[in-house]
Amino acid sequence: MTGQYRAGAIQGQAVPGYDEELGKDSDTETFVAIKAHLDNWRWKGVPFYLRTGKRLPTRRTEIVVQFRRVPHSIFAGKGARSEPNRLVIGIQPEENITLSLMAKVPGLDREGLRLREVPLDIRMQDAFAGPTKRIAYERLLLDLIEGDQTLFVRRDEVEAQWDWIDAIRASWAEHGVSPKTYTAGTWGPTAAIALAERDGVHWHE
Repeated sequence: MTGQYRAGAIQGQAVPGYDEELGKDSDTETFVAIKAHLDNWRWKGVPFYLRTGKRLPTRRTEIVVQFRRVPHSIFAGKGARSEPNRLVIGIQPEENITLSLMAKVPGLDREGLRLREVPLDIRMQDAFAGPTKRIAYERLLLDLIEGDQTLFVRRDEVEAQWDWIDAIRASWAEHGVSPKTYTAGTWGPTAAIALAERDGVHWHE
């Protein structure tokens, strides 16, 4: 599904809507949420939820791996409720890896056993701290000058990405999909929330 932001506020600052900035009505999307699947044996039955947009509450790039809920909890009879473990790989603005695990809350458990989510953090800036902090493009530009393509995406990969995106856009055009509005400073249209929640999962915000 697609969306387009309207006037709102981000971090206490009022911001105009996309149509106001453009000075006219437009069907250009500023938000996209997609549920996708990979048709191979390794990822069969695993949904991929992708979301990107402009004028969201914060600028953040991350990969979230949501593990499956266990079919039976050995602690359910004692009143404990477990949640699936989650791995979050932060890319921007902070590079970090967080693995959230369920752990028993210490105590005598006379009123029932309690579980709580406990994060295990790896802060990349701490793990690789040095006297000089390099920016990513510095490394890529040096590799480009030296002809090292190790960290670059291959041409056929880029073309495959655009083939996939073009097919999605063509489907939107064929079915007359138009952007749903959302207020600047929010996480997109309510339809994006429903896209994940109807499968029993939630966006990581």
